[in-house]
Amino acid sequence: MPNKIPILIPRGKKVLLYDGVCNLCDGFVQFVLKRDKKALYYFASLQSDIAQQLLKKHGIKNDDLSTVVLIEDDQVFTHSDVGLRVAKDLGAFYRPLYGLRYLPKPFRDKIYDWVAANRYRFFGKKEVCMLPEPEWHSRFLDVI
Repeated sequence: MPNKIPILIPRGKKVLLYDGVCNLCDGFVQFVLKRDKKALYYFASLQSDIAQQLLKKHGIKNDDLSTVVLIEDDQVFTHSDVGLRVAKDLGAFYRPLYGLRYLPKPFRDKIYDWVAANRYRFFGKKEVCMLPEPEWHSRFLDVI
């Protein structure tokens, strides 16, 4: 069992847990970092001890790397809900995408699951998790 690491998340911030070796997931993280002007989001790869602790704390099965996980005010969101909630926070240009939440969740999640199941085939996979740019180090919970 990994050592317990204190997790310091500033009040009002949100945490995105993502598959650190997935190119699609890495692209999503890079997309959010470049557009998150309010620095609302913090990040950790699902493979990290910190992410595993957060998943356990919130009662989420910790062996599933097929979804990005959003922790927001002690609420947990997965699958299509994550992208929609992030779009809402990224500014006026992306906020209209949040309207897609009115589509039935089973329909949205079926599409999400199909993309997730094929993400390595379509977008590739890395051998190791990405290292963030120095200006973003403070936003990654699993960077030492």
